[in-house]
Amino acid sequence: MFLGMYPHVFAVATPDKPAIIMGTTGEIITYRQLDEAAIRLSNVLRNAGLKPGDHVALCLENHPRYLEILWGCHYAGLVYTACSSRLTSKELTYILNDCAARAFITSHHKADQALDIHDLIPDVHLRLMLDGTIDGYDSFEHTMAAASTTMLQDMVDGTDMLYSSGTTGMPKGVEKPLPMTPIGNSVGLGMLTNLLFGFTENTMYLSPAPLYHAAPLRFNMTIHTIGATTIVMENFDAEDFLRLTAKYRVTQTQVVPTMFIRMLKLDPLIRSKYDCTSITHAVHAAAPCPIEVKRQMIAWWGPVIHEYYAGTEGNGFVYCNSEQWLAHPGTVGLALQGIVHICDDEGNEVANGESGTIFFEGGGTFEYHNDSEKTASSRDSLGRGWSTLGDVGYQDADNFLYLTDRKSFMIISGGVNIYPQESENIIINHPKVIDVAVFGVPNEDFGEEVKGVVQPVTMPTTDEEARLLAQELINFCRGQLADIKCPRTIDFREELPRHPTGKLYKRLLKDEYWKAAGRSI
Repeated sequence: MFLGMYPHVFAVATPDKPAIIMGTTGEIITYRQLDEAAIRLSNVLRNAGLKPGDHVALCLENHPRYLEILWGCHYAGLVYTACSSRLTSKELTYILNDCAARAFITSHHKADQALDIHDLIPDVHLRLMLDGTIDGYDSFEHTMAAASTTMLQDMVDGTDMLYSSGTTGMPKGVEKPLPMTPIGNSVGLGMLTNLLFGFTENTMYLSPAPLYHAAPLRFNMTIHTIGATTIVMENFDAEDFLRLTAKYRVTQTQVVPTMFIRMLKLDPLIRSKYDCTSITHAVHAAAPCPIEVKRQMIAWWGPVIHEYYAGTEGNGFVYCNSEQWLAHPGTVGLALQGIVHICDDEGNEVANGESGTIFFEGGGTFEYHNDSEKTASSRDSLGRGWSTLGDVGYQDADNFLYLTDRKSFMIISGGVNIYPQESENIIINHPKVIDVAVFGVPNEDFGEEVKGVVQPVTMPTTDEEARLLAQELINFCRGQLADIKCPRTIDFREELPRHPTGKLYKRLLKDEYWKAAGRSI
């Protein structure tokens, strides 16, 4: 049903149908326009010497040209890496060099950073900038205007390679084989989204998240393989989400729990202004949703809330609808792709109800780009071929899966994965710090926020001294790392709980802050 489908098919069949509508401006990109732009960019990339399997990277805000760029890379059979627009220059430089990008596309909104990294990415030969130019970058618009509108011959599908942060050091690319299938024939999300989430050519999909994330990127591209329409929000705003839902009679959307929370906190008079009854499927993932929040959403929108648990790695897929969740509150669902195994530290399977590391058997395969050690650590130690995202959970008697902890104290704040080791490695180098622990603590809006606990060289003697030192350390971290990954607050201790071997008992610290919340995730 979905094989052979990509925007060109609908540029011929329904050329004037909106493929993309920008939420704030209302700008419409039709299927004809989307396809022509993708063809032009594919020619630009091919003429620059990029061949199928080569890498291209992009870093920009939720821009009207974003999905055109993705499809242009796809048409050219390239491996495309969408980078977070919130990365520091150091992080972005690392990713561009690590993925061996030969082309880089950004926007004038990111001009300062583009200038910062200019001399640090020597293997990037084609550099394009939207909405203006700086030295070293060519105009995206002028380059596209001069490009051919003739489709490439023997086109094959491209694929994404997105980066998932590691517990130590820099992020790692999740690498999957390039399908090398004729354009439009790679196995994507079309069948899955049709069967589970009701996606059809009549879908009006509202996309409120940054397009560089795996789920928004892949779901939006799936929309264009079935001839439907996506409304892209430049930035999430709770009332604007409801406004767009009512205006365009949105049928499907995908959110993170933080967005549910923000909408529920709106004044009831504001919430009642907007008709959301057109929504048939509201999908959420990326972070655990508080049970009471999800109950309220189901009461408000009806049993249209769908949840899944999966990773960028694509090694398994767990799902539940509203009815299943109400019968098993707190669950993330049943496995639809891969067989779930819960194992102890020795690799032995544990009984239902007992927590352990979550492994998938028979799901998709993946590698971590340029990191064989991380790849090996994601595999079953007993050689059964199972793989894990490192999460901890348990299954109930009906085999519904529940998450109980996160790998290496990974923090999920507003649906964004944050690994505390990155900020710990920076703060420990500050001359006024002896030891540091970073972990997640409860936050009503974001689920978790980043907390730092520091053993300083000299303990502050007053509240003002503590405040100034905390701000100094936070600013020190933000100077080298994306602010969302840095502690929002820092407390001070005479000594951190460490074993004589050097192991930090971070769980003891974390439990102090989570005790009042009555939960550990």
